[in-house]
Amino acid sequence: MKVHQIKIDFYVTEEIKRYVYVYIVEGNHCYMIDSGVYGCETQIDSLLRSIGRTVQDVKAIFLTHAHPDQIGSAAWFKENTGCTVYAAAGERAWIEDIDRQFRERPIPNFYKLAGRSVMIDETVKNGDVIELEEGISITAVSTAGHSSDEMSYLIGDALFIGDSVPVKGDIPIFTDEVRTRESLDTIGSIPGVRTYFPAWDTAYDRDTMAEKLGQARELIGSLKAAVTACDDGGDIKTLVQLVCEKLGMPMLAANPLFSRTVACLREGSENS
Repeated sequence: MKVHQIKIDFYVTEEIKRYVYVYIVEGNHCYMIDSGVYGCETQIDSLLRSIGRTVQDVKAIFLTHAHPDQIGSAAWFKENTGCTVYAAAGERAWIEDIDRQFRERPIPNFYKLAGRSVMIDETVKNGDVIELEEGISITAVSTAGHSSDEMSYLIGDALFIGDSVPVKGDIPIFTDEVRTRESLDTIGSIPGVRTYFPAWDTAYDRDTMAEKLGQARELIGSLKAAVTACDDGGDIKTLVQLVCEKLGMPMLAANPLFSRTVACLREGSENS
């Protein structure tokens, strides 16, 4: 088995450039972990051709979650290759109806990134094992928190973790503090994993992953402390502004996804 990483660049706005990684797992056939943004099928096709493959070799796509930079080319691949699309049940509604996702989670350039809705062929839950071909199976591992039902995927000694770990220095986006923390523990405790493949960075070895998990826990802790210190019971917009001022990161105040992070941390504080 070989793993190929493809860096997909895209723009959230004309000023904000981002990227995401798509993975091709190569055996007798090929299997994709996430599908990047709309239109990136040409870039994936180029990678496949460079390793002596074509898009017709792609037999399945495993989506970690429903966000636009994960689902963008999935519809194209399904229509042009007949591949099977897998995702968690809790992500299904947003994948199969991107108009609904936009209503519930509007972001700039949404349709240019998400492309088109795609029907899920098979839903997966924590612990499910799918035999891909002789010698290669994939196990679904629940790592929710960044999104409602995010899945990581374990293939041999490789774990594909999507966006399940908040990253120091980046926009912290998660919707459930408790589940995010649980997912960090899960990722760090799976035995036998040698390589971790995130959607936001190059591959990590076990020691580097442990460092990233520690940083993520510290990040959540500092954010929670800031929310608790700034929360005077006012509206969420004011709270977000106060938190951003306290953290010295005023640019986050205009980001609606960060507002949801603050809201979930506030809710966690109220329920603790």
